[in-house]
Amino acid sequence: MKTGLDSIDEKIIELLQENARISIKDIAANVYLSSPAVTARMERLERNGIVTGYHASVNLEALGYRIKAFVNLEVEPNQKQDFYPFIQAIPNVVECNCVTGEYSMLIEVEFYDTMELDDFISKLQRFGKTKTQIVFSTAVDHRNPPANMARPLLAEA
Repeated sequence: MKTGLDSIDEKIIELLQENARISIKDIAANVYLSSPAVTARMERLERNGIVTGYHASVNLEALGYRIKAFVNLEVEPNQKQDFYPFIQAIPNVVECNCVTGEYSMLIEVEFYDTMELDDFISKLQRFGKTKTQIVFSTAVDHRNPPANMARPLLAEA
């Protein structure tokens, strides 16, 4: 589904994804527009909810977060009203998704050590059965797909 983006919008998004600190002047040079024209496009992208923020990419391991894990949780639908505020209040939760399958929640977490992870899981189990996978390594870190939705998938892997 196209979102009404043209190739210039797509290039602006690509540049911002590569470096959120890129200057308007540098974006303008890359897309061959004036700085005010780029500013207007960026404001429109923000207003339309396409660009939702500007972020620094942080090496969590360098900050001491040595344990990355994915926790599957079986939550009954009637527990969600209590579960959502609980999970949102835990800063170690990187992402929480409601999913299909045997488990209804997939939670990505980062902790300093396995003792902290164990404490978190103990508290989480009041909502239901869990299954935890600790990450050994990450072949592809979180990234956004290309802004150009019409781009064909890679033919060769």
